[in-house]
Amino acid sequence: MAIINYVSSELNCKLVFYGPGLSGKTTNLQYIHNKLSPSTRGKLISLSTAGERTLFFDFLPINLGKIRGLMTRIHVYTVPGQVYYNESRKLVLRGLDGLVFIADSQESRWEANIFSYQNMIENLKSHRIDLEELPFVIQYNKRDVSNILPVSLLQKELNPTNQAAFEACALSGEGVFNTLKAASRQVIQSVSGQLRKK
Repeated sequence: MAIINYVSSELNCKLVFYGPGLSGKTTNLQYIHNKLSPSTRGKLISLSTAGERTLFFDFLPINLGKIRGLMTRIHVYTVPGQVYYNESRKLVLRGLDGLVFIADSQESRWEANIFSYQNMIENLKSHRIDLEELPFVIQYNKRDVSNILPVSLLQKELNPTNQAAFEACALSGEGVFNTLKAASRQVIQSVSGQLRKK
C-alpha cells in the first residue's frame, strides 16, 4: 500500500521483484541503478550471503513525477531466492503495490520457476493479496543462453492470466527497462485509482 509522507510531499510505492535464486533479480536492479541518472536514483543496498547474492533486499527509489501534487517514488525490492529465507520473502511482500516475477529461462531451472511462482502465490495469500488484483508483470530472463525453454511454455505455466511479459537478458540490459516501465506504469495507475477513491 502506497505511503504518503506529508512532510516531504512524497508518495512512496513499493515494487517487489520475485523469483527463484539466481534468476536475475539482483542483476536487473544493478543494471537499472547503473543506467539511471544519479539525480533520479537512491542508494542500492545489497546484503549478500555465501550461497546467494541477495539475502534480504535491494532498495532503489525512482522519481516518477507527481500524483495529486505529491512527488512519486517507487522503491524496488528483491526477495531472497533461497527457500529457507521464506519468512524474509513474506516480510518483503508486506505493503507491496506491484510485483514482477523474474523467471529463469534455462531448461534446468524449470522446476525452480514453478516452485517459486507457487511460493509467491502462497505468500501473497498469507497477506490476503489476490494476484489478479495486483499490478503484475513477468520477465523471462536469460534469453541469451543455450538450452532455454520456449516462451510459449513459460507463458502457459507462469502467466495463465496473460499479464504483460518481457523477454530479457539482465546482464546486457535487454528487456530490463521495458519490464520496469510496464510495472511502474501499472503501479502508478493503481495507486492513482486508489487515491481517487479516498
